[in-house]
Amino acid sequence: MADEGAWSGVVVKKSRAMYDGANLYRKLEVELDGGEVRNVKVKRDLWKQLEVGDRITKEPGADPHQA
Repeated sequence: MADEGAWSGVVVKKSRAMYDGANLYRKLEVELDGGEVRNVKVKRDLWKQLEVGDRITKEPGADPHQA
C-alpha cells in the first residue's frame, strides 16, 4: 500500500468493496490540503480507527497514518 510521495488531508468518505469477489478493500476518500480529492486504499486497522473529518498523512515510501 505504500507508494512514493507525501501528502496530507482530511477524510471525506469511507467505503469498502469486494472488487474481485474475494478480497475486501478498504478505501478512504481524502481531500488533500491543496483541494484535490484522492481515493486511498488503507489497511483494516487504520480504516477502523479513522472517521470522516479526521486528518491523515503520508510520508514518502510509507503507509498513510492518522495525523
